[in-house]
Amino acid sequence: MKKYIRYIGFVLTGILFFSCQKDSFNYKPGYVGSSKITIYPTITVTGPDYVVIPQGATFTDPGVSAKAGSANVPVKATTISTANAGVFLITYTATNSDGFSATASRHVVVYATDPSAENNDFSGNYARNTNGSIATWTKLAPGVYSVFNPGGAPGTNLTVIAFNDTGNHVFIPLQAASDGTITNSAQESSTPGPNGTLTQYKWEIVNIGYGTSVRTFNKQ
Repeated sequence: MKKYIRYIGFVLTGILFFSCQKDSFNYKPGYVGSSKITIYPTITVTGPDYVVIPQGATFTDPGVSAKAGSANVPVKATTISTANAGVFLITYTATNSDGFSATASRHVVVYATDPSAENNDFSGNYARNTNGSIATWTKLAPGVYSVFNPGGAPGTNLTVIAFNDTGNHVFIPLQAASDGTITNSAQESSTPGPNGTLTQYKWEIVNIGYGTSVRTFNKQ
């Protein structure tokens, strides 16, 4: 019996030895077993999401940086031209030493507003005539507005840039909206109010999530 006990003890000792060898956590720095640890970069965009400048002006980036852990990572940015009015998207990309990338973005609004529209102020709330849903206009620069809920669709969280380039003409230039969808307007018309205001406007929202109907909004 003692012979068998000694044999079992030897086998258990061998199992424990090889088990400890297998489960060793003495990995070389930066690895778990044979798998290399990578830290994905994170990008910090300084300043506003929307930078508004007149046509032909020089765009100065408010700043962007990236890190992978505590290490700085270089950031590459796409370029834009300010020669034409529009809403442009700058994309920032940072890639760590293992080739893994992160991206972020910023909108640059380039405007060219005629003197006939420079002093207009279309800020305020406009109710859609079919459901009372509110579109809110905020003036950012002469002839430039941020419009929340431009389609008067309850429960949406969409913001676009609208232009008033001349007189009382309003439209949404082609752009990547706040949710990333490509958006613009069509079939626009408007009714001016007193002292550079609007009493009513109409437009079709050209967006994959909207129909083709022309939507009417009245100033509140």
